[in-house]
Amino acid sequence: MNYKMIVTDLDDTLLNSEKKISPIDKEAIMKAQKAGIKFVLASGRPTFAMKELAEELKLADYGSYILSFNGSVITDCSTGKNILEESLTKNDIYLMYDFSQKYKTHILTYIDDEIISETDSEYIDVEIDLTKMNHRKVKNFKEAVNKDAVKCMLLEEPSYLKKVEIELKKEYGDKYSIAISKPFFLEVTKLGIDKGTGIKKLADLLNIKTEEIIVAGDSFNDISMLKTAGTSVAVANAQPEIKEIADYIVSSNDKGGMAELINKFIFTKI
Repeated sequence: MNYKMIVTDLDDTLLNSEKKISPIDKEAIMKAQKAGIKFVLASGRPTFAMKELAEELKLADYGSYILSFNGSVITDCSTGKNILEESLTKNDIYLMYDFSQKYKTHILTYIDDEIISETDSEYIDVEIDLTKMNHRKVKNFKEAVNKDAVKCMLLEEPSYLKKVEIELKKEYGDKYSIAISKPFFLEVTKLGIDKGTGIKKLADLLNIKTEEIIVAGDSFNDISMLKTAGTSVAVANAQPEIKEIADYIVSSNDKGGMAELINKFIFTKI
């Protein structure tokens, strides 16, 4: 197969345990881009929190892309402009706030490159650390959310959050896209918007067939893109359910999984 695009999740897939791109992976990515492969970073992270990695990989120089907020936003790195942006309305976010209060979870969203929440928690701290965004703790969440936003997130201890996910999907599964990314992050985006639909829209714009795309992931919010692409790859540290649906399993995020993928599918005849 003549592959034209590689799409990868960030945390626990491309990024190692130190939240960095391993030198072996970076070398392989640069080699692939030089060979004409489009490289796409696909994450639940805000766009702001992905730009430094995009710069490190020189995505702008090779006409590659960022797919952020779980597919809600697609950014052309060569121009810095968004070619797709899908948002929740502020009323959608208010509805999720009410749900979070009923089920006693934390909730956050993103306004003007800031994380907005009423509460502090160890799970919100993880998001602050991952994104390097300013956290604005507010007294009244609904007052602070004064415009539409691309995503909101419910946060709580993983075993409890799985139960909350079930209830949220029962009540609003026909109105929103709902997926767990990290075990303590339950993400909500506009209905029909996920990593898979984002990849399909980008591929259509670039006249790339889905069978010409390889994707790599590790967690539940990667399922839609693993099912969209022609070849799906899970890293060895992926959730068991992700390994079950992937076509191939490569080494972990700490042991050059991305380099293995690139060398296997791009530079080796199968």
